[in-house]
Amino acid sequence: MLMLFHPPDFNFHSIDRFAFGLLILVVLLRVCVLRQPLRLCGPVTWPMLAMLLLAFYGVVSQPNDAETWSLFAAKWLVPFALYHLAAYIFDDAQSLRRFETFSLVVLGYLSLTAIFFLIDAKQFIFPRYILDESLGYHADRARGPFLQAVANGVALNLLGLLALDSFRRNRLRAVLALFFLASLPLAIVATKTRAVWLSFALSILGLLFFSSSCRLRRACLCLVIAGGIGLATAVSFADRNASLTDRLEERGPVIFRMEIYQAGWEMFLQKPLAGWGAAEMQTELSKRISDFHQEQFFFHNTYLEIVVQYGLVGLVLYLWIVVDLFKLGRRLNSATTFTLGAFLDEEFRTTLWPLLLGVYFLNASFVVMNYQFVNGFLFTLAGLLAAQNRRHAETRLVASAS
Repeated sequence: MLMLFHPPDFNFHSIDRFAFGLLILVVLLRVCVLRQPLRLCGPVTWPMLAMLLLAFYGVVSQPNDAETWSLFAAKWLVPFALYHLAAYIFDDAQSLRRFETFSLVVLGYLSLTAIFFLIDAKQFIFPRYILDESLGYHADRARGPFLQAVANGVALNLLGLLALDSFRRNRLRAVLALFFLASLPLAIVATKTRAVWLSFALSILGLLFFSSSCRLRRACLCLVIAGGIGLATAVSFADRNASLTDRLEERGPVIFRMEIYQAGWEMFLQKPLAGWGAAEMQTELSKRISDFHQEQFFFHNTYLEIVVQYGLVGLVLYLWIVVDLFKLGRRLNSATTFTLGAFLDEEFRTTLWPLLLGVYFLNASFVVMNYQFVNGFLFTLAGLLAAQNRRHAETRLVASAS
């Protein structure tokens, strides 16, 4: 929850870090008391650990830069820790149910906040710092507590797919399901972010055509209809200076990004193997951008930033993480059975999980994924799947031994 509401005021900036450290301590104490085996190996672990150490090596060169340490935690440390802690925090059906409930509540909050922003009912938006134009980015869009419209849109998309899975399993029903179907497309439109629109449309169409669940396909069809209605509604509410049509036709960000991409590619060619490092990368990039004047420049592409900052070594490690994440959702053998309506069942593994990753990595092509809540949420799900795979392997081993 503290990662969702990350207060911008510096005096409280580290409260989520304190809570994160406390979480690690409590989980480790619980493991010791219950005498549980501490497992830190398996899929995703080794490339993530290597990236963590590589990023840490770059951060220690700027020990007094609070922003650098914050980005290091959001991109590498928090996902790595939550991936391994998830199996110990959510280790039974009741805790998994609570995690799912929390996800649905967050989705409802983010959807309502986005809709309130779209219809200019800003008196209902909480917390109030969301409306402060001096904080964060994209003050003219529905950006939520993340203070960035892209982060809000990616979170809505991921949580929305999880809600669709809840609907398929009859976990989300009646009025709540209707609210979800009506509000999610409108909230996505309110972010006014083209990458988010694209990933949402592709994920819904993917489920509509490839899901084996008739109930899920019907829900996606309803979402398509609701999305059309939501788009028409959003156009009617959008003012002349910030209309969706203007957003679609806006060329300035595209031109800016193309210049950033070109500069990044040239930097990569100069130092292809080990990269430039965080501090030197930002200084060099600022020198190469002449047509735009900003305090800081960002690559707006996760893969480009990694290959420029860490070189081919970093890119290979990151792609290794990507491949291992997709492997987590592989189909288990036919002997494995899932409880009817259980969280993370076969349909989730084979259909929803690849789509969740697709949404994440597609948006990573347009932004740098340094969003702490989004990263933590995705890698928590990855940790739960890894734990499920491990239990399955142990069960097969016991069965073969007997």
